[in-house]
Amino acid sequence: MTLPYRTLERDWDVIVAGGGTAGAIAGIAAARTGARVLVVEAQGSLGGTGTNAWVTPLMRNVSGGVNLNLGLTEELKGRLRARGDGAVDEAGNDNWFNPEGLKFVLDDLLLEAGAEVLFHTQVVAPLVEGQQIQALVVHNKGGLQALRATAFVDATGDADVAAGAGVPMSAGDEDGLHQAMSLRFTLSGVDTSRLRNFLTAQGQPQTSEHFLHFWMVWGRHSTLEPLFRQAVAQGVLLERDGDYFQGFSVPGRPGELSFNCPRIRPDLNDGADPWQLSEAQLDGRQAITRLSTFCRTFLPGCEAAFIGVVAPMVGIRETRRIEGEYTLSVEDILDCAKFEDSICRNHYPVDIHSVKGGAKLLHERDGAAPYFAADAWHEIPYRCLVPRGVSNLLVPGRAASSTFEAQSSIRVQQNCHSMGEAAGIAAAWAAQQHAGQVRMVDVGALQAELRRRGALV
Repeated sequence: MTLPYRTLERDWDVIVAGGGTAGAIAGIAAARTGARVLVVEAQGSLGGTGTNAWVTPLMRNVSGGVNLNLGLTEELKGRLRARGDGAVDEAGNDNWFNPEGLKFVLDDLLLEAGAEVLFHTQVVAPLVEGQQIQALVVHNKGGLQALRATAFVDATGDADVAAGAGVPMSAGDEDGLHQAMSLRFTLSGVDTSRLRNFLTAQGQPQTSEHFLHFWMVWGRHSTLEPLFRQAVAQGVLLERDGDYFQGFSVPGRPGELSFNCPRIRPDLNDGADPWQLSEAQLDGRQAITRLSTFCRTFLPGCEAAFIGVVAPMVGIRETRRIEGEYTLSVEDILDCAKFEDSICRNHYPVDIHSVKGGAKLLHERDGAAPYFAADAWHEIPYRCLVPRGVSNLLVPGRAASSTFEAQSSIRVQQNCHSMGEAAGIAAAWAAQQHAGQVRMVDVGALQAELRRRGALV
């Protein structure tokens, strides 16, 4: 049985599937390049991981004290600060932001660039002829519709378009297991001054009540571990609630903390499996109940706290990864590999949140390889965004072509911004000059354009 769909009379130069971390930036960049752009987004706002999954703050990606992700990322941060939804701490870290404010900033940037966005719309499948995508079949309140474009950007995070077009994929580690998922939440009504004093006395010194950061992981010498042990003994927490616990302040939201937890049950680790994804929402909310009770009971300043936000999206670190024209490896990272077609620099650590437990590979930034120098970086080549077997598609973000280990380094939001900006410009040029053929884009010219826009390549 073939499901009926109607083909819209309109078409676009570039359609971006997914308006999340990489996709929103790709849409803005493509529209600024003069392309007619449509961003298709499943949720009701742009920003994905940074907004609907509430992943804040941005993780630092620096070399020699210099931010490696500039361009649109820098503009984004500036606009957030202008709204009071971004901040710079005493150490010069400019990565603090309010996810709700980010929604408005991304709206403004996209509309100012002249792009269109279609919210509450799910990508169903690409329509492919030979190696060329002709249209995306989507579903929304208008039913099934085919949206036509010349070039496409798959920023779904799970490579949904690429998978539907038959691009070969990798997923998970050598055992097929993915990184742990999380469901982030906030606590409001916190006396951050009292909490700061308590954390400092506990051996986690805090420079300011406005920039709190505290954590606990079993066996990692956190000074909060005895409190977690006590909570487990009293039945307040489960043992696995201490696998990863981390809290942060949020600019523009005084008295509120964002938590990079709870981790979802280890057997639920595939965010591309709809049954596991659904179960993860339930498991996460149950864990949030336990953790919020723990905070109110054991952390001074949190006695009157209440749940402020539960992220509408589960935080997913890794699912499908495309096989591209080049596959970035952990050896590339350790050797600080440089590429003629570089579109992004990275020095974020290999950061594997393993469902198997144990330490995170390379997370301590300690070793003899070139990577561990303070002023080191490696590059991400354009070819990692170019999937095998399809001629008019680019895949920036966490689904870009990489090994499991390498993906855990390049997946962070600021790298996704940089990959998205490069993909947006390249897709626009491919549509305008090469009938959508992304391999025909002059990468030297792309690098020059990225530099003109402030990027560091």
